Amino acid sequence: MPNTRYRKGKLYAADMAMYTRQIEADNSHEVSRLKRNLIRALREDVTPRQRLALLLYYAEGKNMREIGERLGVDKSTVSRTIKRGERRLQRCLRYGAEAYLRSMDSL
Repeated sequence: MPNTRYRKGKLYAADMAMYTRQIEADNSHEVSRLKRNLIRALREDVTPRQRLALLLYYAEGKNMREIGERLGVDKSTVSRTIKRGERRLQRCLRYGAEAYLRSMDSL
């Protein structure tokens, strides 16, 4: 049997698509909760500059140079701003997940 871990091409893509659909059906509630928490964290827990940089980078697909030109800063500043925003979001989401798991343990 060939090693499927590194298999490339159509078969691998089909396997991943099927796996994604199965996982999606199992955790759709958790995914929607995560999306709500992410939106809330973007609104409440990151600075306005971090929010703008994150949205331009991830939602609009702008690169660091384009974002820097729009904000009037160097691209290295944009990179640091995005990284700081990502870390802040990760902390918020991790804390929310821990609180959720603790509440499930108490049931």
